Amino acid sequence: MPASQMRSRARDRNNVLNRAEFLSLNQPFKGNQESRSSSRKQSGQAGAAGAQNSNPKERRQSQQLPEEDCMQLNPSFKGIAFNSLLAIDICMSKRLGVCANKASSWGGARSMINLLGITGHGIPWIAGTLICLVKSSTLAGQEVLMNLLLALLLDIMIVAGLQKLAKRKGPYDVSPGLLDYLTMDTYAFPAGHASRAAMLSKFFLNHLVLAIPLRILLVLWAFCVGFSRVMIGRHHITDVLSGFVFGYLQFRLVELIWMSSNTCQMLISIW
Repeated sequence: MPASQMRSRARDRNNVLNRAEFLSLNQPFKGNQESRSSSRKQSGQAGAAGAQNSNPKERRQSQQLPEEDCMQLNPSFKGIAFNSLLAIDICMSKRLGVCANKASSWGGARSMINLLGITGHGIPWIAGTLICLVKSSTLAGQEVLMNLLLALLLDIMIVAGLQKLAKRKGPYDVSPGLLDYLTMDTYAFPAGHASRAAMLSKFFLNHLVLAIPLRILLVLWAFCVGFSRVMIGRHHITDVLSGFVFGYLQFRLVELIWMSSNTCQMLISIW
């Protein structure tokens, strides 16, 4: 063996760092590396399993959420059209509410507009119909007045029921009057004055012989009564238009259940 190799081996033996107890300072053991890698793999697998377990829960919760809490990123065309028409209706109704309060542009004419609205109220019409019925002496007149009274009572009940279902408020915070509370006309949709005016005008046009100027004035009166409710801020434009439609439907209903002269006489005798 050469002398140089013998010298290198002697140096390695004399080197303290080459001993077994100091090997960990120079290089890690294979067992430590394997334990560390296995622990990392286990932690990674545990994190993946937790993510997989949490995803189904989150999906179930998202599926169980009500539709009100979900954002509609693609609303339907009908919804967009309805919301646009509703916004236009509210904007136009507020602009036309020129007599909503005393500070409005036409605040001085509020009392006159309220007086026009009273002409379409149910209580004065019911009271006037009862007075005419007591003073009437003809069978034809009593038949017409009894059916008119039936139409007025149906109008009050139908409008009150629809308003309780819709519960729509007017464009302005205008408190109802005493007569409105008596007829339960406290909400905006549909407009009770408009439905009553449309029903009465159609009723008179069909069952009374009137000249052409009176017919025109009767139709204008119905439109003015309906429009006055928008001017004082009690109803929207759509409330008044729907009131006209319901008034016509009520007239058709009264025509279907029209009471004959014998039925009217029997009711009058009971009363």
